[in-house]
Amino acid sequence: MENLTAEKKKRSWAYYLWLIPLIVGTIYILRRENMPASYQQIDGMVFGTIYRVTYQGEENLKLEIDAELKRVDNSLSPFNKTSVISQVNRNEEVVTDSLFQNVFRCSMAVSDATNGAFDITIASLANAWGFGFKGGAFPDEAAVDSLLELTGYKKVILQDGRVVKDDPRIMLSCSAVAKGYAVDVIGWLLEKKGITNYMIDIGGELVLRGKNPKGTDWRIGINQPVDDSLSVNQNTQLVLQLTGKGVATSGNYRNFYYKDGKKYAHTIDPRTGYPVLHSLLSATVVATDCMSADAYATAFMVMGLEETIAYVQKHPEIGVCLIYSGEEGEFLTYVSDNVKPLIAQ
Repeated sequence: MENLTAEKKKRSWAYYLWLIPLIVGTIYILRRENMPASYQQIDGMVFGTIYRVTYQGEENLKLEIDAELKRVDNSLSPFNKTSVISQVNRNEEVVTDSLFQNVFRCSMAVSDATNGAFDITIASLANAWGFGFKGGAFPDEAAVDSLLELTGYKKVILQDGRVVKDDPRIMLSCSAVAKGYAVDVIGWLLEKKGITNYMIDIGGELVLRGKNPKGTDWRIGINQPVDDSLSVNQNTQLVLQLTGKGVATSGNYRNFYYKDGKKYAHTIDPRTGYPVLHSLLSATVVATDCMSADAYATAFMVMGLEETIAYVQKHPEIGVCLIYSGEEGEFLTYVSDNVKPLIAQ
């Protein structure tokens, strides 16, 4: 009898020893299933700049992100000879894709809203000044007047998916809006995957949704606009904390050249044909999407300080942080009322 009791005890202990890891494993699995997904960061190169996507999710999406960016490049890059926009500029018979059409419509809307300060028909002028996708030289007054005849957003329309031009010599450039649109495209990819917490950054153009890994709104810095082509100086003018927005910055402080002792910015006013000459150094725009923010940032760099302030005061849906040069060369800042609450303390 004693031997039978001892045997039962051994079997009982063996059973419990086997059961313990099963229980522990089950608890671990249940806890893991209830734990929030970790954040991932994916980096790469596109459009001659760096992109960075930070999101909360278990799936590695680099291949899908790169594929989406390739689609944008195949549609909107003037440096890609087979892209849709390159075919349009060569006046080939091409039905544009949805990517091109979305950018075209947004561009026309911003052009209308800013009285032509933003204009995708700027390509011929940009090339002539050496700031486009073809090499150029310093054009004289006659050349500028001639090129202005090929400039004007009302001289092109989209008809049944095809671009119709008043003059076949008109060329388009979406460079001032393509990066912002690419950011939105990646955002839509993440949303389709059910991802709600993310930040997308392509060369400083951003979309911010949900929360960061710390569980708070995302923080972004706006750098001081200094003559620093190598980006060695990254001093921050101010920091914003926000979510649910697209943010884009345009500036005149890195792309320029000198001629006859005068500094010429890379931003060309499509209404005059000449590079802008004013005190505004950079314009950061906060909007509902990055494509619109990108287009408005370019338009505001054309419009200058006073005209931009007057515009945003009438359009509270657009937020701005403008950095401009004071009389003694110091950095001064204008922040619209709807952006002031976003400044991180």
